[in-house]
Amino acid sequence: MTKPNLGSSLRRLIAGRRRADRVVPPSGHTATLTTLTSAAMAFLAVFALALSIATGRLADRWSQALTRTATVRISAPPEQMQAQTKKVLDVLKTTPGVSAARVMEPDEIKRLLEPWLGPDLPVDALPLPQLVEVAETPEGVDGPGLQLRLQAEAPGAILDDHLRWRQPLVSSASRVRILGLLSLALIGGATAALITLATQAALAANGQVIRTLRLVGARDGYIARAFVRRFTIRAFMGALAGTALGMAAIALLPAAAPEGGFLTGLGFTGIEWGWPLLLPILAALVAFLSTLAAAFQTLRTVR
Repeated sequence: MTKPNLGSSLRRLIAGRRRADRVVPPSGHTATLTTLTSAAMAFLAVFALALSIATGRLADRWSQALTRTATVRISAPPEQMQAQTKKVLDVLKTTPGVSAARVMEPDEIKRLLEPWLGPDLPVDALPLPQLVEVAETPEGVDGPGLQLRLQAEAPGAILDDHLRWRQPLVSSASRVRILGLLSLALIGGATAALITLATQAALAANGQVIRTLRLVGARDGYIARAFVRRFTIRAFMGALAGTALGMAAIALLPAAAPEGGFLTGLGFTGIEWGWPLLLPILAALVAFLSTLAAAFQTLRTVR
């Protein structure tokens, strides 16, 4: 019995043999199952890929935005607020790693609190702390050292380097990205399993045809290539249709907007639209490998 060879089988698959294709019936439930399975899995894969890419993009944006900034919160009696604010600014001017520092206006603080306390917040009537926005250089600042200096000069000043916010965000986004990639792997495995079952069903249904071909001298490699070629093309065409539908659905999602957050950032931008185009090729490769293995395995049992 001829053993399968990936390189030679792939070359013959691409070249094609019309007469060998006639071994496989042109229609039937196996054809429909393969095409619909590939289309559905490719559609789901587009969304899994979009989720993974969008999550990674969002995590990078959050990380970069929070890494280069810090905030100094000053809580002091009203009569001491101005003096402590001036001392904080003086300390920041002489701190290595600080590129700029500015006192945030009451309107800015109000906008920060609006999502939680509403737009009609009476800022002037509330004892809100003074906030100083700190922009860092790429080298960053020595957080613990800066905190000690601030406490020495302004006891009411507390440094927030956003570390406690950044770490959970980046960690959560990384996990969601891994889940997206895991979903792609599961989709590929499910596709391979279903195409394998379809191939085995087609081979079993054509057992008499296979026996007749063997009687006239056909080798198992010739018979297997007919099934491999036909099912690979079906998987490719189904995945192509599913990918097109998935990309169209992604394109109809709302564009990324600051007020929308993550939900409006799910999609592709720029060259990222090229990644889903690889899905039909991967689906064809999965179908080729699974069909090739299933064909030779099933042919051993057909006598």
